[in-house]
Amino acid sequence: MTSNTAPESVKQAIAPKRTRNYRALAFQGYLIAATIGLAVLFVLVWNVPYFTIDLTVTRAIQTIAWPWFALLMNVISFPGNAPQSFILVLLLAALIFVVGLRWEAVCSLLAGAGGSGLDTLAKLIVHRARPAADIVHVVQQVNGYSFPSGHVVFYSSFLGFLMFLTYTLLKERVVWRTILMVVLAFFVATVGASRIYLGAHWFSDVLGAYLLGSMCLAGCVYVYRWGKPRFFTHQPAAPEQPTAAQQPSRSAAKQP
Repeated sequence: MTSNTAPESVKQAIAPKRTRNYRALAFQGYLIAATIGLAVLFVLVWNVPYFTIDLTVTRAIQTIAWPWFALLMNVISFPGNAPQSFILVLLLAALIFVVGLRWEAVCSLLAGAGGSGLDTLAKLIVHRARPAADIVHVVQQVNGYSFPSGHVVFYSSFLGFLMFLTYTLLKERVVWRTILMVVLAFFVATVGASRIYLGAHWFSDVLGAYLLGSMCLAGCVYVYRWGKPRFFTHQPAAPEQPTAAQQPSRSAAKQP
């Protein structure tokens, strides 16, 4: 006799339908709100060098005189500078591939390259000048356009995707998962303040970058979930597991 009951471990791995529906609605709602917000920012910054809130936030952050704060801001921004940002993406993607996470490595490259590509395209469209040294303190002069912040887009999309992988794949290693999540989240959350403190971007540049980066991250997660059960069900590490709906049919197929 064939059982129609899925294994308990599979049941526990799948959230109730109502919970999944709420999550889907929240996710879709955020994407709509982020798209609208980014579109509004595009229009507002098109021909405006900076807003009053940009100047207010920059001066507020740059007045912080703690001895270690300037060093911290530079350290946070360092991985996002070229060429180390490209090296970081290639090295981490290669490491992920070597441990057997083939599809995860591909999507990590997509998150890194996709974020940088969208940032470059947005800059070419808006053509916004960076903060001038006669208005705010510019620690290091940076070439190129200002909107959106490339560092913030890169951290949000690439490091954000690494956070997603950490949360998804390290469920049995709670301590390591917590440490990695905290470190990655710290860099994502503070890189915006770092770029403002260093005089490289305005607050509105950072805000637009977080919106764009989160949308890129959402796209990468979607591609990851779409491709994993189709092409990478037998990779060396973390292969795609059958869903509860698939388990009974596979069991039934084995019955004489």
